[in-house]
Amino acid sequence: MQTKVSEITVNNIDITSDFWNRYRKLIVKEVLPYQWQVMNDQADIDISDDPQGNGSTKNSHAIANLKIAAGLMKGHHYGFPFQDTDVYKWLEAAAYSLKYNPDEDLKKITDGLIDLISEAQEDDGYLSTEFQIDYPDRKFKRLKQSHELYTMGHYIEAGVVYYQITGNEKALNIAKKMANCIDSNFGLENGKIPGYDGHPEIELALSRLYETTREEKYLKLAHYFLNQRGKDKNFFDNQIKEDGASSDRDLIDGMRDFPLSYYQASKPIEDQKTADGHAVRVVYLCTGMAYVARLTGDQQLLEACHRFWKDIVHRRMYITGNIGSTTTGEAFTYDYDLPNDTMYGETCASVGLSFFARQMLAIEAKGEYGDILEKELFNGALAGMALDGKHFFYVNPLEADPIASKYNPGKKHVLTKRADWFGCACCPSNVARLVASVDKYIYTVNGDTILSHQFISNNAQFGNGIEVSQDNHFPWSGEIHYEINNPNQLAFKLGIRIPSWSRNKFGLKINGKKIDLASEDGFIYINVNDESLTVDLSLDMNTKFMRSSNKVSSNYGKIAVQRGPIVYAAEETDNKAPLWNYKVETDKEPKYHYNKDLLEGVGTITVKSIAEEISPEDGPLYSTIDEATANYETDLKLIPYYAWANREEGQMQVWLNK
Repeated sequence: MQTKVSEITVNNIDITSDFWNRYRKLIVKEVLPYQWQVMNDQADIDISDDPQGNGSTKNSHAIANLKIAAGLMKGHHYGFPFQDTDVYKWLEAAAYSLKYNPDEDLKKITDGLIDLISEAQEDDGYLSTEFQIDYPDRKFKRLKQSHELYTMGHYIEAGVVYYQITGNEKALNIAKKMANCIDSNFGLENGKIPGYDGHPEIELALSRLYETTREEKYLKLAHYFLNQRGKDKNFFDNQIKEDGASSDRDLIDGMRDFPLSYYQASKPIEDQKTADGHAVRVVYLCTGMAYVARLTGDQQLLEACHRFWKDIVHRRMYITGNIGSTTTGEAFTYDYDLPNDTMYGETCASVGLSFFARQMLAIEAKGEYGDILEKELFNGALAGMALDGKHFFYVNPLEADPIASKYNPGKKHVLTKRADWFGCACCPSNVARLVASVDKYIYTVNGDTILSHQFISNNAQFGNGIEVSQDNHFPWSGEIHYEINNPNQLAFKLGIRIPSWSRNKFGLKINGKKIDLASEDGFIYINVNDESLTVDLSLDMNTKFMRSSNKVSSNYGKIAVQRGPIVYAAEETDNKAPLWNYKVETDKEPKYHYNKDLLEGVGTITVKSIAEEISPEDGPLYSTIDEATANYETDLKLIPYYAWANREEGQMQVWLNK
């Protein structure tokens, strides 16, 4: 007699994907050591002007700030109010790496870092080094700019993960002390601060802490911050008046000039209809909303998640998954405003949208969430780090030209080669922690159902002896092979996402027999009750010419090229400039070729195109259409977008003329 599984647990997932293991090894061998050196001011680097113009000729000083706060060094705080978070996100990435690559030398460093953070933390749990070092009388008094809860939230996330992986109780206790400090200072009770941080983050961090400790007060506090947001429109301004209204009291120049919508605080969350303001703030807020909605059953928060998701994904997201249309405030603008050459597309925003998608998958099995997560993993977020692990993008444009970036002030935020580091260095460690934890983004378990929504080769062990092995050469091949071992012959479901790019064409075999199954909200479901089972899924890997809605003026008359999950780009290093001089012949078959020796192994696409002869240098600036220059037929070579800017510096375009 078969027994139905009531709830499945995830015990362990080992990544076997060549594509992702290269990146995970890169995290261990290059990224973590490099970033540790940078934060300790030991790396021989130039800190770039960050894309907002907040330049620096000094070092990171992030570890030094902690040492000063701990009384181990003398000096003033250096950097942004949130400088500590570079360290905390690095610590989280290091913790993930220790799980798949145990390293005693690294663990000595991270254990020592936990000790340092503990020494820097005040007795009441407070820890934000700028205020401890330079402004001890201004704690929690300028929350619109201070990032104090944001900063402590990033430690709470890191501390929870470090405890889960290493068992280090001190790491968890630091996080609990922080949360207790926040709980004692914030709320609607007499004597508490009836507000919230200008940068959402603490909400998702407290939710993660609750899931580990099961202490209800942490979940209630996260819920409070969400419910209170936007209730008092004068909260931030009143704090600034009390703290000192003159601009020389500002913690970050220019922050007071943004409207409340920039902070998602112009109205209560239940009344916010669109995704407005700073893009990273939006997706961190959404992740917190989804966390709390899942843990509490709050339907108003879930409805807000749906609204924000729909607005972002259907009206405000680039084809690569990047979000944030303007450098002014790193923000969303309005629906369908998606310029390619002046966009922002911050790496952190793509990482945050990955978090949001993962949480939505934990709430409901909708293939679109998996589609967007996949889009980020293979495009928008991955582009933020060079193939060497030591250079990074903050801004991720879809069209770039070194000359324009150098001479056009409106495009100076667009870098055409990745930087060593940034004065505002939030992105490098953020993409590191995402890549290091990619094993947590493959499956979602809900009751008796295992959802397989990412095609990343792995061997996974679940509860009750259930094992699922996935083998593929994704993203270059669409042949996905599963082997399921179910020694106790328990009854459960395996849901496999059918990507939107393959929804109209896919093949399925179970135990070698062809089966037709209709998808439900982007998933097909297989009932498993035998001792073993094989599943073979064939996805449509034909190259596709993509177009955007004609409401997007920037892309009108243009096409993009996509194969599987990968969005492609043309680079000047492969093609004669200028790239805007080509028109793709979409009626001619593109050619795909996998080159193991190019860019650490990539699939390239060659499309037929028509190019114009370049106008002579001394020719007329304008002429009638009767005097058009001659055309010629040529090939246009494309590489994956995530891999651009890893060779010679030059032009790049995703959207091409047709």
